[in-house]
This record gives sequence, C-alpha cells and structure tokens, in this order.
Amino acid sequence: MDQKTFEKTLEEAGLPLSKTQLAQFETYFNELVLANQSFNLTAITEKEEVYLKHFFDSLTLAMEVPALREGEPTLIDVGSGAGFPALPLKIALPNLQVTMVDSLNKRVNFLKQMVERLGLEGVTVRHGRAEDLGKESALRESFDFATARAVARTQVLAEYTLPFVRIGGQFLVMKGSAGQEEMAAGQKALSTLGGKMVAERSFTLPNGDPRVIQIVDKVAKTPKKYPRQAGTPTKKPL
Repeated sequence: MDQKTFEKTLEEAGLPLSKTQLAQFETYFNELVLANQSFNLTAITEKEEVYLKHFFDSLTLAMEVPALREGEPTLIDVGSGAGFPALPLKIALPNLQVTMVDSLNKRVNFLKQMVERLGLEGVTVRHGRAEDLGKESALRESFDFATARAVARTQVLAEYTLPFVRIGGQFLVMKGSAGQEEMAAGQKALSTLGGKMVAERSFTLPNGDPRVIQIVDKVAKTPKKYPRQAGTPTKKPL
C-alpha cells in the first residue's frame, strides 16, 4: 500500500488525515526502519508493507470502533512493541489519551523517542509487565479501552488486558484468521475476568488478509487475584 492509497482508503473510510498527520506517519516509518537496524522491532520493513500491515491494520480499530473518535477516551495498549496499534491510532485520533506498556526497556525507549519526535501529547509510556502493572491502583480498572496486537492467544490476552478496563469500558481484540477459534476457547477466561463479547466485525485488508475485531464489554469487576503473577497466564491459561 503506497502513501497515496493509504491516504485515499482512510478518507473513504471516514478517517481523513491532514498533511501534518501524513508527515507524522512518514517520520514514524523512517524512524522505525532506522531503529530496527540496531535492535529487532519488526520483521516488516518494506515501505508499502509497513503502511499496510502496521499502519493501516492498526487504524482498522478506529474504523470499526467509532467510540474511539468521540470525546477524549483513554486507551491502554498492552505489549506495544514498536507502537502498534497505539501510535498510529494516536496520530490519526489526537483526541485519544494513550498509555503504552512494554516489558523491554529498548522498546520503551524507542516509544518515548517516537512520542517526542512526533510531537504527540496525551501519551504515557510504561515499562513493565502487564501482570504487575495490572495490580497498580492508578491503572487498574481505569481505562475506557484496552487492546493488544500480536501478543498472545485471546484467553491469555484477556488476563493481561481486562484488569485495566473500567466497568462499562471495552477490551478490543484484534485478530487474524484464528480470531473466532481463539474467542471460543477464551469464553471461560472472559467470564472469570468480568468480560462479555458483544460484537464481532470481520473484514479483509486491501491485500485480502482476513481480520476480525471483537468487542468485549467489561460487565463486572475483575477479581483481585487477577492478573496472576508474571508468566502464569501463559503457562496456565484460564
């Protein structure tokens, strides 16, 4: 996906970008490729692939969940890595108040540098594991939305994310072709943690890759014992 197609497709989807925003995406791409030479941030570095599989794919959340565009909602991105989906969402939706979480210091430093380089406000970057940060009173059950991309299977991901979501907020699940299967396996985890899936939107990227976004409402408080200690959700999924 070249830049003109990126711009046109977003405009047609009701997400027009200004020249400033388009320049921010270009800066993001250049800085990502440069930093990737020093340490591994992404296996995808070809420009058109980055614009499609990282930038556009991240922005499908803004297209499929209109509530992200309204007011000044708070969103936590767990396991942000190189910043997907949080940074593309923040560039396209300046109203969004974003918190990015990652356990690797090198990635955290890259994210902080990107926030500064792109001139973004209303962004917090936290170093730590979701299992530990999810216990912090300042973060626990305080966000309107939580999401994560390419981090873990849904039943594990639920334990990383739902503790951050306030009652009435939503966990936004971004998946590929295995989305429905993972959600079916994750039903026990969702109910245990206070979540309930209320909507599912299937679509394809412009190159034909299947995607699904599942919307999980936070309907009850997450029991205090969750998230369990670091490593346990992966080893012993709910």
